[in-house]
Amino acid sequence: MTAATHSTLFPQAPDSADAVLEGLDPEQREVATALHGPVCVLAGAGTGKTRAITHRIAYGVRAGILPASSVLAVTFTNRAAGEMRGRLRQLGAAGVQARTFHSAALRQLQYFWPKAVGGSLPRLVDRKVQLVADAAAACRIRLDRGELRDVTGEIEWSKVTQTVPSDYALAAAKAGREVPRDPAEVAQIYTAYEDLKRDRVVIDFEDVLLLTVAVLQDRHDIADQVRAQYQHFVVDEYQDVSPLQQRLLELWLGDRDDLCVVGDASQTIYSFTGATPDYLLDFRTRHPGATVVKLVRDYRSTPQVVHLANGLLAQAAGRAADHRLELISQRAAGPEPVYTEYTDEPDEAEGAARRIRELLDSGVAAAEIAILFRTNAQSESYEQALADAGIPYQLRGAERFFERPEVRKAGIALRGAARFGGNDSLLDEAVDLPSQVRAVLSGEGWTTTPPAGSGVVRERWESLAALVSLAQDYAAARPRATLADLVAELDERANAQHAPTVQGVTLASLHSAKGLEWDVVFLVGVAEGMMPITYAKTDEQIEEERRLLYVGVTRARSHLHISWALARSPGGRPSRRPSRFLDGLRPGSAAPGGRAATGGAGGIERGYPGGGSRPGAIAAPRRTQRAPARCRVCGRTLTDAGEMKLMRCEDCPSDMDEGLYERLRDWRAVQARRSGQPAFCVFTDKTLIAIAENAPDDAGELARIPGVGMRKLNRYGADVLAICAGQEPETGEEAD
Repeated sequence: MTAATHSTLFPQAPDSADAVLEGLDPEQREVATALHGPVCVLAGAGTGKTRAITHRIAYGVRAGILPASSVLAVTFTNRAAGEMRGRLRQLGAAGVQARTFHSAALRQLQYFWPKAVGGSLPRLVDRKVQLVADAAAACRIRLDRGELRDVTGEIEWSKVTQTVPSDYALAAAKAGREVPRDPAEVAQIYTAYEDLKRDRVVIDFEDVLLLTVAVLQDRHDIADQVRAQYQHFVVDEYQDVSPLQQRLLELWLGDRDDLCVVGDASQTIYSFTGATPDYLLDFRTRHPGATVVKLVRDYRSTPQVVHLANGLLAQAAGRAADHRLELISQRAAGPEPVYTEYTDEPDEAEGAARRIRELLDSGVAAAEIAILFRTNAQSESYEQALADAGIPYQLRGAERFFERPEVRKAGIALRGAARFGGNDSLLDEAVDLPSQVRAVLSGEGWTTTPPAGSGVVRERWESLAALVSLAQDYAAARPRATLADLVAELDERANAQHAPTVQGVTLASLHSAKGLEWDVVFLVGVAEGMMPITYAKTDEQIEEERRLLYVGVTRARSHLHISWALARSPGGRPSRRPSRFLDGLRPGSAAPGGRAATGGAGGIERGYPGGGSRPGAIAAPRRTQRAPARCRVCGRTLTDAGEMKLMRCEDCPSDMDEGLYERLRDWRAVQARRSGQPAFCVFTDKTLIAIAENAPDDAGELARIPGVGMRKLNRYGADVLAICAGQEPETGEEAD
């Protein structure tokens, strides 16, 4: 192993606390050095949030401000926690605890259970599905496999939202949930499930949090012991926190405020599990003195990808949209996103495979390519198209299509029908191969119309519908094919797709792709009915679908391919249209009516002692999202920071009021002398030029000028607006 390779794989820890800060951008450095009091980091996709918070912890530890054993960093997946621990070791802060909420709670529960309750902690069940099945049987309620998984999901949602069985029906209705069975039946099963756990002396995954909360609430001595151990908290992906996790965090904190949270409301895509961005969005309300740092410099994606991502959010509505971040790419320009319309889904899959083959032939590694889709049932077409093209692939976050239980069961049914179909009354009226397959699969749960709602029932239907579609395609290609021929074809496809595909193109649902990135991303099936999904009915559900597409777009570093099909099957009616989310963004489409593409920039907002703003400060106007910056003279997209401050190209003519600019310069010189700092610390020359060119009339217009920010608006806004209005600013000393 060469020295260069060794240093890349095993980097040397920084030799000092200050060295930890090297390489951070200004906002990341602000995060790293804000070690006291509540801190909220609003971090857009690809902006280096993990880098910022791990350097914050490491800097605090290396500077002797944060004892390593007193820091608890929590996140939501074991992968993310492991990555955080690895980075902290590389930065010389190996003693810090980085865990998931459940891992941290389980560790505490195991330690304190003998003292709090006595005896050993009950056994933790790995899978609760069998317990739910037993509970349903005890209630004499029959659940099929899909309903069983969906009822299990409802119990999990109830527990993380701290909903007891007697309140389930009302809470589910209020939350607008698609309930798999009558709410009274779900509540009955939920009650029986809790009784069974007590009888069998076991606990489930959600109980770990519930019991830890109960112990900390009831035993103040134990709560004090935990708080003495952990004094500084960092929470990653804070937009995904549930009410139960938030309650646990509050108990860990007690009456302290040494808390740093990191999140992005625009990446909230797990609301159906009980996650809510409200705690992130309300952080400044609960902690009025908090420092808020916005990370908007995108180091992952090209300006072209970032432009599309910003455009998606610029059309959004709702509370999360009001707090969205406008990303600014830090990478060199790349290719524009490619939009492709296909006649049908098999054509779309084959088109993606052709493009991927071209990329592989040009030297792109298969592991740097991903195909992302809305539902797992969409994977089969792409598995087949890639297999036909000899392209290795791997499925992430889903079972291989032919290994799914409903597909395997359908294969058994089709095989039986092929052998003994003459004795099956289901096939009496089936006149051709597709109708035979539809008849057989109708006994497995396939219907001519999809079931309402989401969940396992819908996914199972999608899998069976894919088999029906495959049968139609096969019959069209081989008109004389029999049911036995189709079964043989299915067996061949299944065998071919069991070949090792360790290094291959990634096939993943949009949900399972969160937190990952690739050089090339294919977003497929981006059509109405799939994106947004048909069962997304409410405004909130539609907006979550938009955020899901945003997550998909921001997985791409350089190349982004977006496609849709006009029909499901070859020869089908071309009734589909591209997703409404692409209106005004893809070439040739009209922009939707409604809100303008405006938005919030990055930067830092510091709290004041006791909360609120500095006395006499201008009330901060509500920040809205801006579209990608464009020159107000020629319309060119701006990427240079100086040009973005001017809101025009450097070479475009200026309409600056020279007299106003000189008055602003004179005022700035006075302010710099009073504060004992260089003039550019008040406002840079380019910011003064932008102010003089725009001559803002109110605080809202002034706040929209890059380089002003909330802190400077509060401190200097009244003076600047007075000068712009031709009045004399106040001459008194500025309060700090």
